[in-house]
Amino acid sequence: MLEFAILGLLHQSPMHGYELRKQLFAVLGGLRSISYGSLYPALKRMHAAGLIATDEPDPRAPLPADAPALTGRRGKVVYTITAEGKERFHELVSQTGPEAYDDEGRFGVHLAFFRHTASDVRLRILEGRRRTVEQQRDGLRVSLSRTRERLDRYTLELQRHGLDSVDREVRWLSELIDRERADGEQADRDGTVPEENT
Repeated sequence: MLEFAILGLLHQSPMHGYELRKQLFAVLGGLRSISYGSLYPALKRMHAAGLIATDEPDPRAPLPADAPALTGRRGKVVYTITAEGKERFHELVSQTGPEAYDDEGRFGVHLAFFRHTASDVRLRILEGRRRTVEQQRDGLRVSLSRTRERLDRYTLELQRHGLDSVDREVRWLSELIDRERADGEQADRDGTVPEENT
Protein backbone atom coordinates (compact mmCIF):
# COMPACT_ATOMS: atom_id res chain seq x y z
CA MET A 1 0.00 0.00 0.00
CA LEU A 2 2.79 2.42 0.90
CA GLU A 3 4.64 1.77 -2.37
CA PHE A 4 1.42 2.30 -4.33
CA ALA A 5 0.66 5.59 -2.56
CA ILE A 6 4.22 6.89 -2.93
CA LEU A 7 4.31 6.06 -6.64
CA GLY A 8 0.90 7.69 -7.13
CA LEU A 9 2.02 10.90 -5.46
CA LEU A 10 5.35 11.02 -7.28
CA HIS A 11 3.49 10.34 -10.53
CA GLN A 12 1.83 13.73 -9.94
CA SER A 13 5.02 15.63 -9.05
CA PRO A 14 8.48 15.21 -7.51
CA MET A 15 8.61 15.71 -3.72
CA HIS A 16 11.01 15.67 -0.83
CA GLY A 17 10.41 13.28 2.08
CA TYR A 18 8.79 15.81 4.39
CA GLU A 19 6.26 16.87 1.74
CA LEU A 20 5.70 13.26 0.72
CA ARG A 21 4.83 12.32 4.30
CA LYS A 22 2.32 15.20 4.53
CA GLN A 23 0.72 14.19 1.22
CA LEU A 24 0.57 10.52 2.24
CA PHE A 25 -1.35 11.50 5.35
CA ALA A 26 -3.79 13.49 3.18
CA VAL A 27 -4.21 10.65 0.66
CA LEU A 28 -4.63 7.94 3.25
CA GLY A 29 -7.10 10.14 5.15
CA GLY A 30 -5.64 9.24 8.50
CA LEU A 31 -6.17 5.53 7.79
CA ARG A 32 -2.60 4.91 8.71
CA SER A 33 0.03 7.07 10.33
CA ILE A 34 3.19 7.13 8.24
CA SER A 35 6.32 7.61 10.30
CA TYR A 36 9.68 8.58 8.91
CA GLY A 37 10.81 5.19 10.23
CA SER A 38 8.57 3.46 7.68
CA LEU A 39 8.73 6.07 4.90
CA TYR A 40 12.48 6.32 4.41
CA PRO A 41 13.15 2.55 4.35
CA ALA A 42 10.36 2.24 1.75
CA LEU A 43 11.94 5.04 -0.31
CA LYS A 44 15.34 3.35 -0.04
CA ARG A 45 13.89 0.00 -1.25
CA MET A 46 12.05 1.70 -4.11
CA HIS A 47 15.21 3.58 -5.10
CA ALA A 48 17.22 0.33 -5.09
CA ALA A 49 14.51 -1.28 -7.26
CA GLY A 50 14.77 1.58 -9.77
CA LEU A 51 11.20 2.77 -9.19
CA ILE A 52 12.26 6.23 -8.02
CA ALA A 53 15.28 8.47 -8.46
CA THR A 54 16.75 11.05 -6.13
CA ASP A 55 17.98 14.53 -6.80
CA GLU A 56 20.54 15.51 -4.19
CA PRO A 57 20.13 19.14 -3.12
CA ASP A 58 22.74 21.85 -3.30
CA PRO A 59 24.07 22.05 0.29
CA ARG A 60 24.21 25.87 -0.01
CA ALA A 61 20.53 26.17 -1.05
CA PRO A 62 18.14 27.58 1.59
CA LEU A 63 15.75 25.21 3.31
CA PRO A 64 12.04 25.35 2.49
CA ALA A 65 9.99 27.69 4.67
CA ASP A 66 7.92 24.77 5.99
CA ALA A 67 10.94 22.68 7.06
CA PRO A 68 10.53 21.33 10.61
CA ALA A 69 12.53 22.83 13.45
CA LEU A 70 16.07 21.53 13.92
CA THR A 71 16.36 20.56 10.26
CA GLY A 72 20.02 20.46 9.28
CA ARG A 73 21.46 22.79 6.67
CA ARG A 74 21.91 19.91 4.27
CA GLY A 75 18.70 20.55 2.31
CA LYS A 76 16.18 18.03 1.09
CA VAL A 77 16.51 15.10 -1.26
CA VAL A 78 13.85 15.32 -3.96
CA TYR A 79 12.29 12.03 -5.11
CA THR A 80 11.01 11.54 -8.65
CA ILE A 81 9.32 8.60 -10.29
CA THR A 82 11.26 6.73 -13.00
CA ALA A 83 9.93 5.05 -16.15
CA GLU A 84 10.03 1.73 -14.24
CA GLY A 85 8.13 3.39 -11.39
CA LYS A 86 5.45 4.64 -13.78
CA GLU A 87 5.13 1.13 -15.20
CA ARG A 88 4.79 -0.31 -11.70
CA PHE A 89 2.22 2.37 -10.76
CA HIS A 90 0.10 1.53 -13.82
CA GLU A 91 0.35 -2.16 -12.93
CA LEU A 92 -0.86 -1.44 -9.37
CA VAL A 93 -3.62 0.94 -10.46
CA SER A 94 -4.95 -1.72 -12.89
CA GLN A 95 -5.27 -4.51 -10.32
CA THR A 96 -8.84 -5.57 -9.67
CA GLY A 97 -8.47 -8.58 -7.38
CA PRO A 98 -9.48 -8.77 -3.72
CA GLU A 99 -6.39 -6.83 -2.65
CA ALA A 100 -7.82 -3.80 -4.50
CA TYR A 101 -10.89 -3.60 -2.27
CA ASP A 102 -9.83 -5.11 1.04
CA ASP A 103 -9.99 -3.53 4.48
CA GLU A 104 -6.26 -2.96 4.79
CA GLY A 105 -6.42 0.51 3.24
CA ARG A 106 -5.61 -0.51 -0.33
CA PHE A 107 -9.12 0.41 -1.49
CA GLY A 108 -8.64 3.95 -0.21
CA VAL A 109 -5.37 4.28 -2.11
CA HIS A 110 -7.02 2.95 -5.27
CA LEU A 111 -9.84 5.44 -4.86
CA ALA A 112 -7.37 8.31 -4.37
CA PHE A 113 -5.80 7.53 -7.75
CA PHE A 114 -8.98 6.60 -9.67
CA ARG A 115 -8.36 9.38 -12.17
CA HIS A 116 -5.40 7.30 -13.43
CA THR A 117 -7.55 4.16 -13.63
CA ALA A 118 -9.49 2.87 -16.63
CA SER A 119 -13.26 3.16 -16.18
CA ASP A 120 -13.87 -0.60 -16.45
CA VAL A 121 -11.24 -1.22 -13.76
CA ARG A 122 -12.81 1.45 -11.52
CA LEU A 123 -16.18 -0.27 -11.89
CA ARG A 124 -14.76 -3.73 -11.04
CA ILE A 125 -13.01 -2.36 -7.95
CA LEU A 126 -16.14 -0.56 -6.74
CA GLU A 127 -18.32 -3.63 -7.32
CA GLY A 128 -15.78 -5.84 -5.53
CA ARG A 129 -15.66 -3.47 -2.60
CA ARG A 130 -19.46 -3.38 -2.41
CA ARG A 131 -19.63 -7.20 -2.40
CA THR A 132 -17.03 -7.31 0.39
CA VAL A 133 -18.91 -4.76 2.50
CA GLU A 134 -22.26 -6.49 1.86
CA GLN A 135 -20.75 -9.73 3.17
CA GLN A 136 -19.55 -7.89 6.26
CA ARG A 137 -23.03 -6.42 6.70
CA ASP A 138 -24.65 -9.84 6.41
CA GLY A 139 -22.23 -11.25 8.98
CA LEU A 140 -22.97 -8.38 11.36
CA ARG A 141 -26.72 -8.91 10.99
CA VAL A 142 -26.43 -12.63 11.72
CA SER A 143 -24.20 -11.95 14.73
CA LEU A 144 -26.56 -9.31 16.05
CA SER A 145 -29.62 -11.55 15.71
CA ARG A 146 -27.85 -14.42 17.53
CA THR A 147 -26.45 -12.40 20.40
CA ARG A 148 -29.09 -9.70 20.87
CA GLU A 149 -30.60 -11.37 23.95
CA ARG A 150 -27.24 -11.76 25.69
CA LEU A 151 -25.90 -8.25 25.12
CA ASP A 152 -26.20 -5.27 27.42
CA ARG A 153 -27.72 -2.17 25.84
CA TYR A 154 -24.35 -0.42 25.32
CA THR A 155 -22.79 -3.33 23.45
CA LEU A 156 -25.98 -3.67 21.45
CA GLU A 157 -25.82 0.03 20.51
CA LEU A 158 -22.18 -0.38 19.50
CA GLN A 159 -23.11 -3.26 17.19
CA ARG A 160 -26.01 -1.28 15.73
CA HIS A 161 -23.65 1.64 15.12
CA GLY A 162 -21.25 -0.69 13.27
CA LEU A 163 -24.12 -2.02 11.17
CA ASP A 164 -25.29 1.52 10.35
CA SER A 165 -21.75 2.42 9.22
CA VAL A 166 -21.59 -0.60 6.92
CA ASP A 167 -25.06 0.19 5.53
CA ARG A 168 -23.90 3.75 4.75
CA GLU A 169 -20.82 2.45 2.95
CA VAL A 170 -22.96 0.10 0.82
CA ARG A 171 -25.22 3.02 -0.16
CA TRP A 172 -22.20 5.24 -0.94
CA LEU A 173 -20.59 2.53 -3.07
CA SER A 174 -23.88 1.94 -4.90
CA GLU A 175 -24.05 5.66 -5.73
CA LEU A 176 -20.46 5.63 -7.03
CA ILE A 177 -21.19 2.55 -9.14
CA ASP A 178 -24.36 4.12 -10.58
CA ARG A 179 -22.41 7.29 -11.42
CA GLU A 180 -19.59 5.30 -13.01
CA ARG A 181 -22.06 3.35 -15.16
CA ALA A 182 -23.90 6.52 -16.16
CA ASP A 183 -20.60 8.18 -17.16
CA GLY A 184 -19.71 5.12 -19.24
CA GLU A 185 -23.10 5.11 -20.96
CA GLN A 186 -22.83 8.84 -21.66
CA ALA A 187 -19.35 8.35 -23.11
CA ASP A 188 -20.70 5.54 -25.33
CA ARG A 189 -23.50 7.82 -26.59
CA ASP A 190 -21.07 10.68 -27.19
CA GLY A 191 -18.46 8.44 -28.77
CA THR A 192 -15.84 9.61 -26.26
CA VAL A 193 -13.52 7.77 -23.92
CA PRO A 194 -14.58 7.85 -20.23
CA GLU A 195 -12.33 9.95 -18.00
CA GLU A 196 -8.96 8.35 -17.51
CA ASN A 197 -5.78 10.35 -17.11
CA THR A 198 -2.25 9.03 -17.30
